[in-house]
Amino acid sequence: MKVVAALFAAAAVLIAVELGMGARSFGETRSVNPCTAESPDLGGGLDAALQRIVLDGLNGAACELHTTREELVLSLRPSGGHRPRWDSETIQRAVRAGLVRAIDKAEGRGDVPGFLAPVLRETARDAPLAFLINEGSRLSDVLGELFR
Repeated sequence: MKVVAALFAAAAVLIAVELGMGARSFGETRSVNPCTAESPDLGGGLDAALQRIVLDGLNGAACELHTTREELVLSLRPSGGHRPRWDSETIQRAVRAGLVRAIDKAEGRGDVPGFLAPVLRETARDAPLAFLINEGSRLSDVLGELFR
């Protein structure tokens, strides 16, 4: 009987500690304000730099549209009954503006060399959005091979 009581007491203490440490809100999603969000420290290297540019670009585009990154991403490829709130032209304009702003930030951080930044900005302004979305991951592979 004492063993059972001790187990119940230990369980109660464990539950109290977990609740005190924030277990009640575990698993909740919290949207970050895309207009003030900073890129996470992903380390060095080309892959980390490209990931920061993509995240900054999504933040910039979401900020332009006054929404969250998640809502924007769902709008890029609507599926599962999710209907975009914006037309294709509005999304393209926001993604382009966000990407140009992300390239500016990347150049300021030193992730993108000064000679390459203007080329990337022009590509962001002129390339079809489908190309930027679909070929962006392949660009990482190509650039990775060039800089090895």
